[in-house]
Amino acid sequence: MAATVLGFISLDPPLIEALVALSIVFVFVELVHSYQHKRDLTIRKPWLIAFAFGLLHGAAFASALTNIGMPAGSVPMCLFLFNIGVEIGQLAFIGVVLPLVRLARLLPPTLARIGRWAPPYAIGGCAAAWFIERTVIAFS
Repeated sequence: MAATVLGFISLDPPLIEALVALSIVFVFVELVHSYQHKRDLTIRKPWLIAFAFGLLHGAAFASALTNIGMPAGSVPMCLFLFNIGVEIGQLAFIGVVLPLVRLARLLPPTLARIGRWAPPYAIGGCAAAWFIERTVIAFS
């Protein structure tokens, strides 16, 4: 993220956004495979996925931070505060999702099995549409 913000790496925002969307589609496929008890890449090498996604998503966040602009001389503080904001956002998301998961465990087993598949397909479908949209923008 710092390398992108500081200008050492330059990325095309629509292309990086398309790759982020593709990474979410990848997670969707991996999650569906895990539901089917398949041992795909995420299960076998979680460190590799975390590293690759960290670089990719960090570059996307850095691109967004660069686009909003920063006052001269305050780049390190902006980068630090932006990172803190991203982490707080992730914790807030987990804070919302975990109680929903606990509530889902109270559902009858048949409904729980059906409900288990809805979020991955909804997220995967949205990510696929986002990937197509951003790819068209990147190459037009």
